[in-house]
Amino acid sequence: MSHWPLLSLVTFVPLVGVAVIMLTRGEDELVASQARIIALTTSLIVFALSIPLWIYFDPTTADFQFVERHRWITIGGFSINYHMGIDGISLFFVLLSTLLTPICVLSSWYSVHHQMKEYMISFLVLETMMVGVFSSLDFIQFYVFFEGVLVPMFLIIGVWGGPRRIYSAFKFFLYTLLGSVLSLLAILVVYFQTGNTDITVALNHQFPPELQKWMWLAFFASFAVKVPMWPVHTWLPDAHVEAPTAGSVILAGVLLKLGGYGFIRFSLPMFPLASAYFTPLMFALSAIAVIYTSFVALAQTDMKKLIAYSSIAHMGFVTMGIFAVTSEAVQGAVIQMLSHGLVSAALFLIVGVVYDRLHTRDIDRYGGLVDRMPKYAFVFMCFMLASVGLPGTSGFVGEFLILLGTFRVSTLECFLAATALFLGAMYMLYLYRRVIFGTITRDDLRGMLDLTPREMTVFAPLLVLVLWMGVYPNSFLVPIRTSVDKLVNQASAAQKAAQQADDVVTPAGPGMYVSTISPAAKLVSAPAEITVGR
Repeated sequence: MSHWPLLSLVTFVPLVGVAVIMLTRGEDELVASQARIIALTTSLIVFALSIPLWIYFDPTTADFQFVERHRWITIGGFSINYHMGIDGISLFFVLLSTLLTPICVLSSWYSVHHQMKEYMISFLVLETMMVGVFSSLDFIQFYVFFEGVLVPMFLIIGVWGGPRRIYSAFKFFLYTLLGSVLSLLAILVVYFQTGNTDITVALNHQFPPELQKWMWLAFFASFAVKVPMWPVHTWLPDAHVEAPTAGSVILAGVLLKLGGYGFIRFSLPMFPLASAYFTPLMFALSAIAVIYTSFVALAQTDMKKLIAYSSIAHMGFVTMGIFAVTSEAVQGAVIQMLSHGLVSAALFLIVGVVYDRLHTRDIDRYGGLVDRMPKYAFVFMCFMLASVGLPGTSGFVGEFLILLGTFRVSTLECFLAATALFLGAMYMLYLYRRVIFGTITRDDLRGMLDLTPREMTVFAPLLVLVLWMGVYPNSFLVPIRTSVDKLVNQASAAQKAAQQADDVVTPAGPGMYVSTISPAAKLVSAPAEITVGR
């Protein structure tokens, strides 16, 4: 399969579906029906094309695979290449994107009642942008896809969202765009430092220690908003509450992963000294996100907003694992992102099921649904337990690896992160008890129907993957491990080399002692203050 341009096909076949949908003509109902069928068929074809990426992936090498490289744009002496490729870190994010798109199309089959043609076009364009982000190996190409996801998601929220959709759409767009402007400046610095915009070249380039700090902060401004990290998280609850169900699925399932992916792909390997320098900051922000947003989630009365705040807490776990810079913790961060992509998507779909029937997300409006909807109660229970990290589910694997790797670096941070285990159980069990158990007291609840065959088809692949990842995680960890080990070894070697660099002797003035600390060592000294038990 090496001669097949698989990545290009997976990335751009959705645009073929877009073109076909745009050509459809006829009555509104006929056009809407055709748009649904074309979008579902196209997204299923794309998912089928993405499966060989996993089948033919070689887990024994950390090199990029399925590489495609062509000259794209040349302006004077400046050239941009069309450069695609994936490694063990990006492989499963591509698969996650291609899986969730047909699920979103199927879940929106009857819940969207106007402009169905444009709605399906937005999701197919969004799929192209998401896959392009995870498979791009040129900075300019990456930036185009990275920013490109904003446009269709802005439309999905702003056109098909709730009563405050315009406010939420603009807040989402402005927050994410503002941070990305600084990352574009950092990309320009990368070009002037390396002479090109090739990501593979930049990953092996040694940037000056002082420059690393400024470039790390520039990328941080973009990735932190995408995660989102506290305190730049306020756009997320609004976006989730106002977005249609499928929009929330993609937002939580894939778009939140762009920030974590950026930290792993760029911040750690390109700026290892700066990453070590800012590790205490990342640990502090992650701990606040885990604890603070868990308590905020516990206070919510809107089901969607509760799940939105739980997403921020789970992603705080992820950023903590990434900057622990141990193999276990980084592997756990990748697994946790994949798990959260599946579980959070399922939880938003679960909210969408009852919202389509009763048109309210108020927790107090429900209760006793186990009597009327036993299948729904079972599916809800499975994903609720996966969210709190029950052993045997995907949530446990990621959290356990993150705690294991973080404990080797800082027992304090490990303890703070572990508080999320019981805080998460508190707000998820609170939600489940209020919605599922109790006595039905309202007439409209007595008439609610259980899951339809279409809805069970939507949940089935997510449930299978959550259990598969929990019972046999090695099938996911093996492809990830080699790439993560290379990244961790590269970052650790750079930090160790800086600490062992020749000491710089500073001339002593009156009343001063001679300094023998090198500037590079100063950059990596901060994490040493919190390091125990290596």
